[in-house]
Amino acid sequence: MTKLTRRQMARMAALASGAALASGQNRSGMTGTEGVTQRVAEFALRTRYEDIPAEVIDLGKKSILDALGLALVGPLDESGKIVKAYLEAMKFGNTESSVIGTSLRVPAQFAAFANGIAIHSEDYDDTQLAVAPDRVYGLLTHPTAPCFSAALAVAESRGASGRDLMLAYQVGVEVETKISEAIFPRHYEEGFHSTGTVGTFGSAAAVMKLNGADPHAMARALGLAASQAAGLRENFGTMTKPFHAGRASQSGVVAADLVLRGWTASERILEAPSGFFRAAGGGYDARALTLGQPWTFASPGVSIKPFPSGSLTHPGMTELERILRVDHVRPEQVERLDVGTNQYMPTALIHHQPTDALQAKFSMEFCMATLLVYGKAGLNQFRDEVVRRPEIQAMIERVHFGVNPIAEAAGYNKMTTILDLHLKDGRTISGRADFGKGSPMFPMGFDDVAAKFEDCASFARWPAEKIQAIIAAIRKFEEIPDARTLAALLRA
Repeated sequence: MTKLTRRQMARMAALASGAALASGQNRSGMTGTEGVTQRVAEFALRTRYEDIPAEVIDLGKKSILDALGLALVGPLDESGKIVKAYLEAMKFGNTESSVIGTSLRVPAQFAAFANGIAIHSEDYDDTQLAVAPDRVYGLLTHPTAPCFSAALAVAESRGASGRDLMLAYQVGVEVETKISEAIFPRHYEEGFHSTGTVGTFGSAAAVMKLNGADPHAMARALGLAASQAAGLRENFGTMTKPFHAGRASQSGVVAADLVLRGWTASERILEAPSGFFRAAGGGYDARALTLGQPWTFASPGVSIKPFPSGSLTHPGMTELERILRVDHVRPEQVERLDVGTNQYMPTALIHHQPTDALQAKFSMEFCMATLLVYGKAGLNQFRDEVVRRPEIQAMIERVHFGVNPIAEAAGYNKMTTILDLHLKDGRTISGRADFGKGSPMFPMGFDDVAAKFEDCASFARWPAEKIQAIIAAIRKFEEIPDARTLAALLRA
């Protein structure tokens, strides 16, 4: 695995110590809390494009390109087919916003809904990963699916520029990720799926930014967003997990639309004693709400996935890929693979004997098995028929996943994964990874993400000329004159 630089380690340590301090000073969730919602609203409205560091803009471009490739794949999934039939049954006609990968144009809230589901349907989209010591690394949110789906749908309907769309998206992601960092980890640990809950705030902030509003209206939109925030982790491994992202995106558009028409809601929904932080998480760390200081994209960063599975599988998959490449292990040589992590990772990777592709995304056993059998773990491997193949099911039986004391001792602010690959000739090959490929510690460049986009678009049988035109447009996102020109490239 790639070693951390001194700068990266220092940034992570600083963030961790700050979060720990905040945790200690704000355990009641009630001290120093007044005006939090208004502060978030003011940040969202006062931020200008020029305020966003160039590094953050570039990182946002990578996440947007990544999301668009996944949005093209989404309509091919069974969930995408159901969503398309659902929208067609409403007989909207040809309205203002595009359902990516299809010829449908529907009202903006429904385009946001469909595209949010599509981007998250393969569980292959970007992730915000916690680094504070009291957080389980990986417990936070998928930031782009809710925010960008809402922002693009509204930007297309308004003819907004690429520059304005990028600004709205960046503001939405920052609001979403900082709220997600701030709420006590009980929120996720006891069952909420933060992409569905906190994603609603990000999409509402993004849409209100595009529409323009005063801080009170922005705060009311956050208040209405909070009452729509939902999503339970029990639904991981089903179509309802990507539904969370789609609904969060749609709910943000609905919140903005209603508030701009005069709808009322609490303007202190985050910090109030019966507000979001207390009700959904038991409290929050006020000092984690460092909006834009630094931007989350810059530090601690956002991961782009190298595999279409839960991010908790990625360190182990990255390390197993390395072992297979270096040691030239063949499937018939494998006696057993022991995979050890901290105690929290198995609580999300819950499918030990998966029977379909959705379950396989949350199965460490399948993720290891497909690499051992095929040497690959891409879109073509995460298919129902592949999961059920006898050779995969037989290899799953050889993968043993549980808690390893070394990984447990390493702490929860990373995804330490210990591998012990036992071969039939008596040899054992061992490896360890704390982070996976695509994480801020092991990042993909724009060209790497473009290659992933090309793979996704080709999987969706998208025209080659459109593939290259989309990549070129995202490279120069700020020069897009009208979001409708980007949307046209994304319609069938």
